[in-house]
Amino acid sequence: MAKSPLSTNRFFIIFISWWAIWAFLQTGTLLSFGLGTGTALVDSVVTNGLVGLSCGFLANNMQYYIPKQERYWYIFFISLGLTTLVLLACKAILVPLISDKVNGGTYAQFFNKSWAIRYDLIFLQIGCMSILSVLWYSTAEERENRKRHTDAERLAKEAELFKLRQQLAPHFLFNSLNSISALIGSQPEQARKMIQQLSDFLRGNLRKEEQQSVPLSEELQYLELYLDIEKVRFGHRLDTHIECNPDCMSSKLPPMLLQPIVENAIKFGLYDTTEDVTIAIRARVDGRYVVIEVENPFDPETSRPKKGTGFGLSSIQRRLYLLFARPDLLETRVDGNLFTTIVRIPQPESPVPRPDPPTDNTQTS
Repeated sequence: MAKSPLSTNRFFIIFISWWAIWAFLQTGTLLSFGLGTGTALVDSVVTNGLVGLSCGFLANNMQYYIPKQERYWYIFFISLGLTTLVLLACKAILVPLISDKVNGGTYAQFFNKSWAIRYDLIFLQIGCMSILSVLWYSTAEERENRKRHTDAERLAKEAELFKLRQQLAPHFLFNSLNSISALIGSQPEQARKMIQQLSDFLRGNLRKEEQQSVPLSEELQYLELYLDIEKVRFGHRLDTHIECNPDCMSSKLPPMLLQPIVENAIKFGLYDTTEDVTIAIRARVDGRYVVIEVENPFDPETSRPKKGTGFGLSSIQRRLYLLFARPDLLETRVDGNLFTTIVRIPQPESPVPRPDPPTDNTQTS
């Protein structure tokens, strides 16, 4: 629920100041009609005090009920009714309280003659306060709705990202456990080594869950740990070649982005052949992007890439879109029997370094 505008110090001071100024103006006006100073002050203070209290009551209570757009005419009738009550209260208080003569007549006669102008002024004041209150609460409600919508979108995006990242691990984990099971009997040392590597891999996976981005150097270390596990599975059949310019090692990218791409390359590079396969991974800086290419051979007759990203890379593309709101950051290319996945990761702009202030190198003795 939005707070009342009068709950903030600034608006409360403006509210009090407005009624003080209006009471001063009304006092001067009443003096010009021949009322005494005391009578004019009492009339002005009582009238503006009641109108001010009514406006404050209206502003505070409208937070519990704001007329919808098609019912804004409610404001008109609320203002009319409250104006009538305030004018009746003014007459009930002022007429018995003031007994002065005004231009040869009684104050009661003066009040009766001036009720129309009083009613109009009070109605304008209460009506303006009603409209301002509706605008205040409507704006606050819209701002709150926008914030809730943004938070909901952010939570949905985080949930989808988390789901996409969690979907990457089971396939690799099942294959690794099957390989370990096969190695236990024939090569227990290799099985033990693979268990240790798998443990380190999963521990790194858990550490990266909360990270928004990691340096390329850290991602490559994590990728090499994954490749060590895969090389135990495939032996000499799997060879990898990593080529990375030193100037892009500090570039930022989403964690665990390369592993599923390389896993996809291994799957479609080794599963349909018994020959040795080389997976090439290259990284370079291109302007404000770090460009990573993963290249693998494939058999066009048994592993035809699908339309679009191909080879089941749609989840990677979806993750990149959620993170950067760009659908063009993942590209695939087919050249003969080579399939290349190209990922472009935008890099944050580095702040321009400020020059050091000039130093005074003169020495004094």
